[in-house]
Amino acid sequence: MAEPDPPAGAAPGKQLSPAARRALEEAAARRAAAPQAPLPPEEGGPSGPEPTRYGDWERNGVASDF
Repeated sequence: MAEPDPPAGAAPGKQLSPAARRALEEAAARRAAAPQAPLPPEEGGPSGPEPTRYGDWERNGVASDF
């Protein structure tokens, strides 16, 4: 008998007991049902494009690459 697709969070290739499968499925359902709190606005962050995305950080007219 073929093993059904493992639930999210299961170790790849590991045989799961029925209780472990049920616990993983319940945890996934709780995570999906949990409300996502909005992030607060950033204070003191860079103005303009995100520096980690574009590869440099500018403060007071001085840019540094990282």
